[in-house]
Amino acid sequence: MASAFQGTVSRTIVGRLPIGDDLLEGLQRVCTEKGIKTGRIAAIGAVGRARIGYYDQDEGEYLYNQLDRPLEITMLSGNVSLLDGNTMVHAHLTLADSEGRAYGGHLAAGTEVFACEYFVDVLDDVILRRKPDPETDLSLWDL
Repeated sequence: MASAFQGTVSRTIVGRLPIGDDLLEGLQRVCTEKGIKTGRIAAIGAVGRARIGYYDQDEGEYLYNQLDRPLEITMLSGNVSLLDGNTMVHAHLTLADSEGRAYGGHLAAGTEVFACEYFVDVLDDVILRRKPDPETDLSLWDL
C-alpha cells in the first residue's frame, strides 16, 4: 500500500547559480545554507559539461555517463530530504544538445553550470528522512 503525507509549501527560494559551479553541489549548498530539510526543486539553464547516472537495478549500482560538451537544461526536477540527519538533494536532469537530442538521468557531481535559474519550494511542516530500503538497496523516504 502506498504511503503519503500532506504538506504545505511555506516559502519558495529562487536564485541563480554562478558560472562554473557544480550543479549538484551548488543546489546542495543553497538548501543547506537556507536550512531546507524537505522541498521540491526545479531548474532550467545550461551546462558546459554534465555527468548523469542510471541505476542498474540488476547490479544494484549507478552507472555514469560523462557528456563533455555544452548542453541545455530542459528540465531539472528533484527533492530535498534528510539522509543521516543531513540535507540531501536528489535530482534528475534532462539535457538537450544543438541537434535537439535529449539525454537524461540522475544528476551527479561533475556537472558544470553555465547558467542555472532554480526554484526550491520548501515544506517546513513535513520532514522526510531517507533510510536504506532492503527491496531496492537504495536510500528511500521512510514513510
